[in-house]
Amino acid sequence: MLPARLLAAGLLILSAPPAPPASTLIVPNDNRHPAGSLANGVLTIHLEARGGAWFPEGPHGRRLDVAAWAELGKPMQNPGPLIRVPVGTEVRAMVHNALDRPLRVQGLAPMRGLRDTLVLAPGAARWVTFRATSPGTFYYIGSIGANTFDRRRSDDSQLNGAIVIDPPGVPAGVHPANDRVFVMSWWFTLDSTSPTGLGRATMAINGLSWPHTERIDLVQGDSVRWHLVNLTQSDHPMHLHGFYFRVDEKSDMGGTTDTIYAPADRRMAVTEVISPAQTMTLAWSPQRAGNWIFHCHYQSHVSNLVSLDDDRGDYDAHAALAHPASYPPDMHMSGTAGPPHQMFGLVLGIHVAPAPNAVAARPDLRPERAVRVLVRERPNVYGTTPGYAFVFAGSADDRSGALPIPARPLVLTRGARVAITIVNRAAEPTTIHWHGIELESYPDGVPGWSGSGTKIMPAIAPGDSLTVHWTPPRAGTFMYHSHFDERQQISSGLYGPILVLERGQRFDPETDRVFFIGNAGPTRNVIRGPYAALLLNGREAPPPIELHAGVSYRFRFLNLSDDFPTTIALYQNGHPVTWRAIAKDGADLPPKQATNRPAVLLFDPGETYDFRFTPRKAGALTLTFNHLNFPGGPTFVPESVAVRVRR
Repeated sequence: MLPARLLAAGLLILSAPPAPPASTLIVPNDNRHPAGSLANGVLTIHLEARGGAWFPEGPHGRRLDVAAWAELGKPMQNPGPLIRVPVGTEVRAMVHNALDRPLRVQGLAPMRGLRDTLVLAPGAARWVTFRATSPGTFYYIGSIGANTFDRRRSDDSQLNGAIVIDPPGVPAGVHPANDRVFVMSWWFTLDSTSPTGLGRATMAINGLSWPHTERIDLVQGDSVRWHLVNLTQSDHPMHLHGFYFRVDEKSDMGGTTDTIYAPADRRMAVTEVISPAQTMTLAWSPQRAGNWIFHCHYQSHVSNLVSLDDDRGDYDAHAALAHPASYPPDMHMSGTAGPPHQMFGLVLGIHVAPAPNAVAARPDLRPERAVRVLVRERPNVYGTTPGYAFVFAGSADDRSGALPIPARPLVLTRGARVAITIVNRAAEPTTIHWHGIELESYPDGVPGWSGSGTKIMPAIAPGDSLTVHWTPPRAGTFMYHSHFDERQQISSGLYGPILVLERGQRFDPETDRVFFIGNAGPTRNVIRGPYAALLLNGREAPPPIELHAGVSYRFRFLNLSDDFPTTIALYQNGHPVTWRAIAKDGADLPPKQATNRPAVLLFDPGETYDFRFTPRKAGALTLTFNHLNFPGGPTFVPESVAVRVRR
């Protein structure tokens, strides 16, 4: 007899609505093939906005009726046709509005971005012309009726397309296979009666939502260049597992000007924020084979809240069985309904194959330091939501039954191998991701994905344990956190700092201060609140901080809060003091960026920053922390901590 869940899948597939006519189907666009016709330095393209059926979760997933772009006479695409030309090209675009409402178009003019507007009545068409004068990554968008960019949520939210202007010397139409363009979009409905504030929602990369997004196939040692375009109205801290990337370009917010950084201005990162209506270009190289992911680090943006099988906050795993691409062969189902690591939305899966001449690594036989981490759970810590904590076996926390939030620092030495045994004493599966650490794929911590071939890391079941082995290759500030049901487990305490020191160094908590931003449990209603309290080192109201004049301190700031940017500032007499930037995401900043600057930091979940601060004289300072307040968003009240500088 067929297993019940497979039988249910078959019944749902049989009862699924018939496929829409091909003429109304919106197909995913992987942005590999430039559109239009390029001749004699002129690109001619005919764009048309039409209405159609979009399936972000595969052909058997839920249908969304939206507007999308197409080349005249060709299928609609999401995102729209890619405009990619060499610098100096003249772009001539005929734009036709085949919708039954007025269409506002932005980005297809010399000003580009959100600063130019073309309005077309239903059925109208018009030629627009601009010259591609500056290299960079840009975009064009459409909105229906009176909607502006910040009001596009549903039927016009997919009227998006990328524009890439290549620098001199890049032949037209000749682009390396790993030079890719990824457009991020969203679609959602609001429901004031919903416990989450949402009706249904999805987030997509190039028109598809994880686990349906394209698998990126690379070879060890490849040179990779990614152009990212954020056409949602939220920022996204994009995190790459296992590797650093270099930030080469970033546009202003509005997409008008793209700045290509000089070599001295480029920085290395594992997490970088891309703001609404902004573009960004990253360069990196996968040095180790295996499976990896690239994803937004906002917890709800990779949660079941952005699955179309979630209705008003309730996830329907049986409905997910109706579109079996939820279980592609590369995901190694764990036997439970839904993807084994329960991620959705803004995620790309990456397969890195060994280089053809790669020599199998010899087993590392150096002595290992054994560490035993317990996953502890306590019911009803945040209302009806449990609290969690990582606890080191044999520690005072272990003996007392404490729930330390964040977890105590995991202090390691660069180049010294560790064997970490994770013991799950919680009631649901979990894992640990060693965020920012350059390690092999298997211990990376994404269950059902990390590893390669048949050796895939499983989720750690309640009462079970798993041992992982890795060696930290660089000194710096990193973090460890759950990578299973992240919205619940991270918000409720499963996170801690990793401090990797150089050989011979000792951790001195007096001069090496750790400041970790988190939350007091998950926020249930992500639209209206109430929003979970912001915590600094596990407290909403931390105790005073004592420093000494003339002593140099290293401040390590880590962020794993929920879906808003966070500001931290150190003030004296109402003005920020000065500190010196040292590192970002555990990587030392280049000399041009390791500068003295006002002590104000804006950062997102998944980022770490290190600063050097030396108070010159005794006195009173104030450390503030708060989510960023922005027009039209919720209002957050800053918390403050007294800082006493003694002689």
